[in-house]
Amino acid sequence: MTTKTRPLPRTGGKVLVDQLLIHGADSGYCVPGESYLEVLDALYDQREHFTLYNARHEAGAANMAEAYGKLTGRPGICLVTRGPGACHAAIGVHIAQQDSTPMILLIGQVDRGSMDREAFQEIDYRVMFGGMAKWVAQIEDARRIPEYMARAFRVATSGRPGPVVLALPEDMLTDIVEVEDAPPYLPSRPGVAVDEIEKIAALVSHAERPLMLVGGSGWTDEPCEQIRTFAETNGIPVACSFRRQDILDNASNCYVGDFGTAVVPSLIKRLAEADLVLVVGARLGEMTTRTYTTLASPTPSQTLIHVHIDPDEIGRVFSPALGVVSAPDKLAAALATHDWGQRSRWSEWCKTLRDEYLADTLPPPHDYPLDMGAAMHALRDSLPKECIVTLDAGNHTGWAQRFLAYQRPGRIIGSTCGAMGYSVPAAVAASLREPDKCVLAFVGDGGFMMSGVEIATAVQHGGRPIVLLFNNGTYGTIRMHQEREHPNRVSGTDLVNPDFGQLAAGLGAHFERVIDTAAFKPALERAMASGRPAVIELVTDPERISTRTTVTALRSAKARS
Repeated sequence: MTTKTRPLPRTGGKVLVDQLLIHGADSGYCVPGESYLEVLDALYDQREHFTLYNARHEAGAANMAEAYGKLTGRPGICLVTRGPGACHAAIGVHIAQQDSTPMILLIGQVDRGSMDREAFQEIDYRVMFGGMAKWVAQIEDARRIPEYMARAFRVATSGRPGPVVLALPEDMLTDIVEVEDAPPYLPSRPGVAVDEIEKIAALVSHAERPLMLVGGSGWTDEPCEQIRTFAETNGIPVACSFRRQDILDNASNCYVGDFGTAVVPSLIKRLAEADLVLVVGARLGEMTTRTYTTLASPTPSQTLIHVHIDPDEIGRVFSPALGVVSAPDKLAAALATHDWGQRSRWSEWCKTLRDEYLADTLPPPHDYPLDMGAAMHALRDSLPKECIVTLDAGNHTGWAQRFLAYQRPGRIIGSTCGAMGYSVPAAVAASLREPDKCVLAFVGDGGFMMSGVEIATAVQHGGRPIVLLFNNGTYGTIRMHQEREHPNRVSGTDLVNPDFGQLAAGLGAHFERVIDTAAFKPALERAMASGRPAVIELVTDPERISTRTTVTALRSAKARS
């Protein structure tokens, strides 16, 4: 008979850190606070096993953790203090929820004896985050930390991934307890049954103009390759949902574009012409469906097959002919070996969509000194295959989404909820996580001023992201909508920017300023060779308000209406 060893006494802070290590966490992002000093102290003893990156703002720390979750498929860990710290970090939780990203936010909380008195920086986080996270709880008893942490990791990664928030009363973290550790967590991910594959095959095989739409989270390199194999074997055109362009290799003859803000206009037309749409992993949210207009609700005119990991997402807006609850990687593995013998019948349809996509990636001619279409096209051919691109919110991201190509192991990391200030922290996290890879951040002047200071975090910890800073002196997306609805009435969108060169130098970054197309590629090469974080300021004309229109064109269209 084996004698069970009695657990050693530990502080709640040490118990929590031990659980992080047991569940495979290797790093976390924080702004330190006195409310979780015991956690910080316990992490000191685990410096060889757990790297703590101290960001310059809690929103930056939360965005870094969210980007880590996207890159690895494991929960990104963020630690912040109570009150203002938690409020600042809320944007990262919102992104993780809408982007289906595994993430755990740990918040220092007021001591238990001071609760419900509006103590200093007190907030009830179960109320604050209740509609934003998958699960929110407060650990009142240090002996239950292993239980709560095991559940947090499982909830964040099981089913549709998402954020978990745990509040940690500071006196709970100092309690000395004897408690057993939990075993490493295992996520629950549903798979697809054989008869469901047969039902999918029966519907798809009868289609004349099928279209596959892939998206969502939970994809790794192997299922991405499997879905490519299936699509190419069967000759099915494949589009991606908003900012998920790295799921299918864009060099594949079956890749036909993405349903995002830079969508090929002809792809909207082809979706209407399709007689069957096979959706794998995508939520069919507002951005992907152009405010729920590209498919009829509740019953689309196309035969709709919706495969999603969350049963509540199937039929939420669009009622499918067939709904299948499955993780996307499980579905990809099940489809990879299937040849439904229809390739010749679908080849012309697929080629039409592919040709239209390729035509749209050719930069349109214009006479601006800095032709971003031409610059991106040159970049498209020279980027390393493993390059990671992070995107902010704004019209400037259209250049990267329309003119660059993505393939694994490279990644495109962007917030699908449209959060400004995301791409620089995300690029910092990506560069720290993958130090040998090229990491490019696309950000506008407005977004850079929200989080560009996180370059200092990269400098401190050895990251080397390259930030492409689009400076047109305006909040471009809002200006576009403003000119469309209220032309010539510019209000609240003009920006007076600082000297970005001095700002970048002060943060410790290499700096380049580009005002014409020919200077772009040499500037990028110098930035890559600098061996440190870099900022490349791209001076663009606000008249060219997006990749597809100008301010003048918007005003003229409004005048004619």
